[in-house]
Amino acid sequence: MLEMRPECQRCGADAPADLPGAFICSFECTFCAPCAGALEDTCPNCGGDLVDRPTRRGKALANYPASTERKFKG
Repeated sequence: MLEMRPECQRCGADAPADLPGAFICSFECTFCAPCAGALEDTCPNCGGDLVDRPTRRGKALANYPASTERKFKG
């Protein structure tokens, strides 16, 4: 199950689990669409591809809430 991190690790923008627009690598590093584009869809941490993160909604989100731990170091 994905951790569903709450923000972009590059700029700190919110990345709600129930909305599209977040991008992740295989290590679940999370970036907003503008930052993923600026990074040319390549994770600066591991060098892997950044792909669209799926959303989690409804009962799935209620039963398996998104992480609240922020990783942005700004």
